[in-house]
Amino acid sequence: MPDYFEMDRLIEDLAKIYSTACATTWFKVMNNKKPTKEEFRAKVTEFMKHFEYTLSTYPQTPEADQLREYALKGLQAEISRVLEGNNKEVERRYKYYVDYR
Repeated sequence: MPDYFEMDRLIEDLAKIYSTACATTWFKVMNNKKPTKEEFRAKVTEFMKHFEYTLSTYPQTPEADQLREYALKGLQAEISRVLEGNNKEVERRYKYYVDYR
C-alpha cells in the first residue's frame, strides 16, 4: 500500500480546520446560539462529507481507486469519532461557541 501521509493528515485535521469553522458559521447565520452537542457534531460531519466530492474528482485509475477507498475509510472513522464526541477539537470549538458567543 502506498504511503498516503498527506491524506492521513488532511483527514485528521478536516474537522478541526474546515468543518468546525463552517459549522460554527452556519449556526451563526441561522442565529442558533445554543445548538445541542449532537446538532453541532452532525453539522460538522455534514461538512466533512463534502470531502467525498473532492475524492470523486480523482481519475478513474486503479491507483486513484485505491486512494479513494483508503481515504473514504479514514474519513468514515473520523466522522464516527466526531459523532461519538471523541474529537477534542470539535468538542472544544462547540464549548467555545455556546459558552462565549
